[in-house]
Amino acid sequence: MANNVADNVAKSVIENLKVVIIGLGLIGGSIARGLAAKLPDANVVAVGRNEKVLQQALSDGMISDYFTDIGQACKNADLIVIAVPSLSVKNILKELQPVLGSDTVVTDAASVKGEIIESVTQVFGSVPENFVPGHPIAGSEHSGYSVSTANLFEHKKVILTPLENTKESSYELVEKLWKLLGAEVISMTVKHHDEVLAATSHLPHLLAYALVDTLSQQGESEEIFRYAAGGFRDFTRIASSDPQMWHDIFMANGDATITVLDEYIEGLYRMRTAIKDQNSAELMSTFIRAKKSRDRFLAMFSAKRSKT
Repeated sequence: MANNVADNVAKSVIENLKVVIIGLGLIGGSIARGLAAKLPDANVVAVGRNEKVLQQALSDGMISDYFTDIGQACKNADLIVIAVPSLSVKNILKELQPVLGSDTVVTDAASVKGEIIESVTQVFGSVPENFVPGHPIAGSEHSGYSVSTANLFEHKKVILTPLENTKESSYELVEKLWKLLGAEVISMTVKHHDEVLAATSHLPHLLAYALVDTLSQQGESEEIFRYAAGGFRDFTRIASSDPQMWHDIFMANGDATITVLDEYIEGLYRMRTAIKDQNSAELMSTFIRAKKSRDRFLAMFSAKRSKT
């Protein structure tokens, strides 16, 4: 009952707003589709460089209008969502700064928050009270509007990283947006976000890219890939993700990624030594400890899903 009430409140607020989505890829496209599914008459405007994609979204009924110019799109906007890769956000902000209304709420969906705060500060002089940094923990190895879905954010987490000066009403509006799209909203500091994501998302992607690249450089690479089992396919699936996006993430969150990468390398060396020394006890304790940790994670995840 409580969820339905919150959903209705969010609908009543957002359906009367002009929402602008800058970037109509997987994330931006899924926001548009999700809003169209929840609020068919909502005023959702998209901004992008690919007019063919924008026209497709308009034809699909996912948006009410589109522009290739940020200034035109954002006139009288109530809520702006910047859904472009981390290193592209600064240029977007430069275009946005001259036309941004004093009451317009702005949020983003970039994977690295420290870089975003730095960019906002450079462009605006300080972080405006109506800017709410955000990051939906959702996506896939595929990219682009064509693979966007209306339910991408359902039962997924969205992390918001408000600053001390963030206006409460601005935070609440962004929170309503994500909850309306089915997400669970969590708040944490910028620094903590970047450290957590370096460990849980950025490092696994780095490892997948590194493994596929290492094996592909071997002389017998075709033979190796031909006989690769399901485990290899599952582990390396994320190496099919957008290279530009992940390049930007690692360039923006290098320090936090290197910290957790160094810890991982130490763990690999311990296992290498255990294998070389035929240290059965060390290997077994590592495997058992890892299995218990993952089983505990899966149990927590299943319990949470069963409550929703």
